[in-house]
Amino acid sequence: MKPTLGKSLLASALLALAAAASAGLPAVNVKQAAALQSSGALLLDVREADEYAQGHAPGSTLIPLGQLAQRLKEIAPFKNQRVVLICRSGRRSAQATALLETAGFSAASNIEGGMLAWQQAGLPVLTGAASR
Repeated sequence: MKPTLGKSLLASALLALAAAASAGLPAVNVKQAAALQSSGALLLDVREADEYAQGHAPGSTLIPLGQLAQRLKEIAPFKNQRVVLICRSGRRSAQATALLETAGFSAASNIEGGMLAWQQAGLPVLTGAASR
């Protein structure tokens, strides 16, 4: 199946944004992210559902990167609040951070090292599917 032009452009834009902005993106380490979440920040996991089910941070919200642009309304209440983004290693969440910044989210930050760093730091991890 051939990707639609819109999806292709979105993918290209995401890659360009991430590449251009990755050095300048706001970032936090996993300990800072956990503290921010405890103080009310949205912890947004942008991995796929099967990855999320294998292990995710408690209280995180799952919106896979490929769906994020279409689901921004779901997180609109956080447009002017802290949002910390996580994936497996930090690459997809960097793309998501760039996307949110472009969409006007004022306080989005990438979690450096992603779930790999989260687990390595001994932070809690839950298994199972996202609740709907």
